[in-house]
Amino acid sequence: MTFHIARSIALVFALSGLSLCASAYALGPKVPIPDEIPGVTKVDAEGVINLSEKTSNLIIIDSRVSGDRNQGYIEKSISLPDEKTNCASLGKVIPKKSSPTLFYCNGVKCGRSVVAVRIALKCGYKNLYWFRGGYEEWIQKNYPFVQE
Repeated sequence: MTFHIARSIALVFALSGLSLCASAYALGPKVPIPDEIPGVTKVDAEGVINLSEKTSNLIIIDSRVSGDRNQGYIEKSISLPDEKTNCASLGKVIPKKSSPTLFYCNGVKCGRSVVAVRIALKCGYKNLYWFRGGYEEWIQKNYPFVQE
């Protein structure tokens, strides 16, 4: 009986043009969003600005998927969705394990940057920053963004 219900739900999503995967991951993978990530410095929007002004070689990684990035992104950020983040992909955008690197995604309900920054830690990267409020906080504070 449960199989038939699940199949019916999948059929409804298919007929409505929605994807189960897309709806389940609209704000990122379903991971608990912590207040802090050990080994990573958490910053707010002002902290991002301050950090970028003081750190000329700061790398900003946008962990969102391309559909989200199309809505706008923080200037000079590099698109590297969490689902494509691994030691090899990080090595292509971060020159040294000690390079200052900031990760962000959609906001406090988004788990994509959490996943990405944890991968960076496991790959041995240091000097990591996490913008927990993400793009949502950035926009709420009317900070400039790029939209292509």
